Amino acid sequence: MRRNVLISLFIALAATFFMLYQHNGFALQSSSADSTATLQFAQSQAPQSPGATQPAAAVELKIDKTELDTGGTITLSGIAPAGKPVLIEVWAEETVRASRFDSDFDKETGKRPYILYMTDKMPAFFKILVPTDKQSAFAAIKAQGRGWSYSQALKELGAEPAYAAACAAPVQRYQASLLGSVVGSRGELLPAMNEKDNARRAMQLVKARFRNPEAVFAPIVEVKPDGSFNAKLTLNQGSAKGKFSARAVVAPDIASQTVSFQNHIGFPYIYLSNAGTSLNLVYPFLLSLAISIFGVLMGAGGGFILNPLLVSIWPLPHTVVAGTVMPTVLFSQLSGVVNYSRIKFINWKLGASIGLAMLLGGFIGPKLTELISLEQYKFVFGWILVILAGLLVWQTTPAYIAKNSKEQAILREYRKKAEEEAKLAKA
Repeated sequence: MRRNVLISLFIALAATFFMLYQHNGFALQSSSADSTATLQFAQSQAPQSPGATQPAAAVELKIDKTELDTGGTITLSGIAPAGKPVLIEVWAEETVRASRFDSDFDKETGKRPYILYMTDKMPAFFKILVPTDKQSAFAAIKAQGRGWSYSQALKELGAEPAYAAACAAPVQRYQASLLGSVVGSRGELLPAMNEKDNARRAMQLVKARFRNPEAVFAPIVEVKPDGSFNAKLTLNQGSAKGKFSARAVVAPDIASQTVSFQNHIGFPYIYLSNAGTSLNLVYPFLLSLAISIFGVLMGAGGGFILNPLLVSIWPLPHTVVAGTVMPTVLFSQLSGVVNYSRIKFINWKLGASIGLAMLLGGFIGPKLTELISLEQYKFVFGWILVILAGLLVWQTTPAYIAKNSKEQAILREYRKKAEEEAKLAKA
């Protein structure tokens, strides 16, 4: 028994420290400074829709290939008016859900709004390539850490004219409430926003979806004095599948025609449409195999270990991980139930009463995951594991074991009966 406790303690501590290493503090979905900067963003005119018709020969853009196989490098080049900075907007036709729960204190009203902003039309890949002379400005943005602002980054990099594909995503607003979450609702759907407010909120959703500056910006466009330019864009193996589009922009009303290429995903990679990313199946399979062995050994399905590891190792939204792990645990749980029932280790009355509480919690939990950020998820999950690990350590102390000698005797009796029944079953 002590060996099992030590194994569970080691795994809980390892998962906890890994999560706390990646995130060393509790943070809201975005900082107040970021929200303020975004709301202060003033665009002189609405961004032009991607692919809109432009004057012939104003800007030309071409690509060196039209097909990629599970990611790769593609070269974008062309010609633009001499002396103009060139931006290249690249986006995937595949879309995913992005959400942000606004609980930041409003200085004007003195209240917290508790509004859930959400869109199902965020491009699964969205990046603005800026000139190489913006590398120092880009480095300064990265140095801001989690406090970076997408709207401020657009200004400092001069990338506002290329903010179009993500801007076009229609954003819905819900007045959230705890009662609404309990009954399975996101809250009351609020009236649609105007185009300018939608663009502002879409900026916050871009940051909530992609999180890091390097995921949405890259200072790799080399512009020559004669106006010719080129950039080498690398799509990693976890990128979205299907059609990608790109356009070169020098001003809101001066842009190239849209060019397109395809990114094909092949086995063992699969595309997760609700996560907007591709994943090699081999590594999650091996990880889950090891975790299920230890998880069932400890009387669990292993989801409490698999959950934080999937979030930390792969770029998967915590909402998708929580929803995906839930049904997969059924496989290990079902086999565990069958085997534990054979050796008479299940108390069905206690299990049924606990199951009713878990049934209610399973109804409430999925809606609450939409109201927390990835950082909050990691922080809370990490401390839960710390507390559980502490309880396990306490229960292995000599004083605790001596105090619970009666419990140990009962366990030995159960083990003895189980061994006797196993021998009879073999006979």
